[in-house]
Amino acid sequence: MRRLLRFLPVLEATFILMVTGALAQETPSPLASRTGLPANFERIFTHGFAEANGVRLHYVIGGPANGDLIVLLHGWPQTWYTWRNVMPALAGAGYRVVAVDYRGAGESEKPQGGYDKATMAADIRALVRELGGSHVNLVGRDIGVMVAYAYAAQWPDEVVKLAMLDVPVPATRIWDEAKHKPDPELWHFGLHQQRDIAELLVSGHEQAYISDFYKKRLAAPVADEDIAIYARAYAAPGGLRAGFELYRAFPEDERRFKQFMQKKLPMPVLALAGEKSNGWAETEMAKELATNVRGDVAPRTGHWLPDENPTYVSQHLLAFFAGGTTGSTARTP
Repeated sequence: MRRLLRFLPVLEATFILMVTGALAQETPSPLASRTGLPANFERIFTHGFAEANGVRLHYVIGGPANGDLIVLLHGWPQTWYTWRNVMPALAGAGYRVVAVDYRGAGESEKPQGGYDKATMAADIRALVRELGGSHVNLVGRDIGVMVAYAYAAQWPDEVVKLAMLDVPVPATRIWDEAKHKPDPELWHFGLHQQRDIAELLVSGHEQAYISDFYKKRLAAPVADEDIAIYARAYAAPGGLRAGFELYRAFPEDERRFKQFMQKKLPMPVLALAGEKSNGWAETEMAKELATNVRGDVAPRTGHWLPDENPTYVSQHLLAFFAGGTTGSTARTP
């Protein structure tokens, strides 16, 4: 029975792809000229590459060179692009803003291994050093939360503040509860962890698969053209494999994070989540990890906070990094 349950997610995904396969063939290529970037974005921000911890990382950077450093870490199936509507407000407030394609994503290198979040955190720390920084404010969403937490747990004296957006962290109580109870939103964990099979099923259907995955977790609209940018990134050579390896590393993440959790984070932590996603559970989860936690829930928002509600995210991040509060930021459930 346990063996059958293990492969149910694969069977479900197979059925989904059979139904949507025709749609994938009919979906036109995204318009290259429509990027969805805010006005004047390319005047403020530039693209760069750096060798960091043995992997070549792509990043987008802007804001005053002497500003306090903020590093933004996306989730799956996103790239740095998810932060496009948040970055101008942060840079305009005087911060030096860096949105990174982490290991395996977007235009960054896609090595065979190193997708445990402690290693990925070391990548980001090496990038901070390459950019001349020593202390950093971290913002993570989804998988990026796990990477940011691993950074803060390993080098707590170097992280000024940490913001965690809408994902349980492996080894926390909320993570364990979600993993051990039936949850239709988590079926993809089982599929993505099946090495080779997941790539076989999704390859050639990236547009349909990622569009369906995105839209079922939305509460506010996101343009098809923007979702297509993510799909195109994961359709690139090695993109699917690297993205799925993030999930295959979860057992190692749980092992390492149990060790990290023996000591709570000392820096201020902000926990945000969508009302239609993890809600106040994100704040409760953050309290397992840190001593100084504030939290809030984004109204009428799903799982993709920076895409769905960038104004909310920008306002709360600015208030948090400035030391103040916005609305109910300091509330607890």
